[in-house]
Amino acid sequence: MAQYALIMLIAGVGIPVLAAMNAALGRHVGSPAAAATVLFIVAFLSSLVVMILTGPHALARFATAPKHLFLAGSLIAFYVLTITFIAPHFGIGNAVFFVLLGQLISAAAIDHFGLFGAQVSPLGLTRAGGIALMAAGVWLTQQV
Repeated sequence: MAQYALIMLIAGVGIPVLAAMNAALGRHVGSPAAAATVLFIVAFLSSLVVMILTGPHALARFATAPKHLFLAGSLIAFYVLTITFIAPHFGIGNAVFFVLLGQLISAAAIDHFGLFGAQVSPLGLTRAGGIALMAAGVWLTQQV
C-alpha cells in the first residue's frame, strides 16, 4: 500500500507542474488550445509506449466496454483545456485549489455510492469531517 501512496503523491505533485508548464507553453505559442493539443499528443504517445510494453492484448476488450466509460477522455480534455486557459489569469494555486476541492467532493460521492464499480465507502460524519478539514487546509494554503 505504501508504494501506491507514493506513486499517487508523485502524480499529485505533477498536476500543478502540468498546469504551470502547459499554461506557460500556451502563452509562449499564443494559443492555450494548441498547447493542450500538443500535450495530448505527447500523452497519447507516452501511453501507447506503456501499453505496448505492458501488453496490447487489452485493446480487443474495448469493443465490449460500456460506451459511457469513454467519456472519461472528455473530462481530462476539459481539465487540461480549462487549467491551460485559466491558470495564467487565476494563478496556479487558486486553480489547483478548486480542482482539489472538486476532487474531494466527487471522490466522496463516487466512494459513497460505489459509482463506476468503485469500492463502497460510506460518507459518515468522520469521513465528511476529514474531507472538510482537508478542504480547509487547502484553502488556508492559498491565503496570503
